[in-house]
Order: sequence, then C-alpha cells, then structure tokens
Amino acid sequence: QVRLVESGGELVQAGASLRLSCAASGLTFSMYAMGWFRQAPGKEREFVASISSSGSSTYHADSVKGRFTISRDNAKNTVFLQMNSLKPEDTAVYYCARSRRSYYSSSLSDYDYWGQGTQVTVSS
Repeated sequence: QVRLVESGGELVQAGASLRLSCAASGLTFSMYAMGWFRQAPGKEREFVASISSSGSSTYHADSVKGRFTISRDNAKNTVFLQMNSLKPEDTAVYYCARSRRSYYSSSLSDYDYWGQGTQVTVSS
C-alpha cells in the first residue's frame, strides 16, 4: 500500500530555515506529482507547493513564494520542502500528498494519499 512519511518538523525561531522530507513507498514514485500542504489550528488545510512527476515543474503558493522550495529525488522516492526565512504564521502541521496526476496541482481534490504530518512551530 502507499505510504508517505514526513519528517523534519521542529520548533525554530523566526528567520530560521528547515527542510522537510517525505519518504514514499508502495508506489511508482516517478509517475506522480507530489504536493505539500499545511494546516494551522482552527484553519482549513491549505496548499503550499507542488512538483511534477519528473521534477521539471513546480508551483508555490503566493504566501511562500521566494521563501520555500519544493524538490524531489526520484531515485530515493523522496520529496523535500526547503523552508527559509520562516515566520510565525508558517506554524502548522505540514503534510505531503500524492497527486493522481503527473502535473503539479494546487487542488486538494487532486490528491489521494496523505502522510501523517510533521509539526512546524515558528516562534517570534
């Protein structure tokens, strides 16, 4: 079965950097676009970034553009989210997800498998 396991979340101060990883198993990883989403307490889950199956195309939410970068290593079945210049409003549980498509997407409905999430907390 498909399994997605996120790691790398922790408590950091504003301005710090973190790199999240998501290790995938049980799928032909290179066939699917992948995405990162986040959910803060009391808020809906929101799109952060997505990457095409080959890694050649990416799309980032306006709120993180220029600070976060999504990437993937198809040889290691892993997708990454490099987060720089973190702000308190970035505090959330971060989830990776597999898209049904090969091209990037910001729509939650395009994603069918989700990880358990990793907590990122940014203090001011």
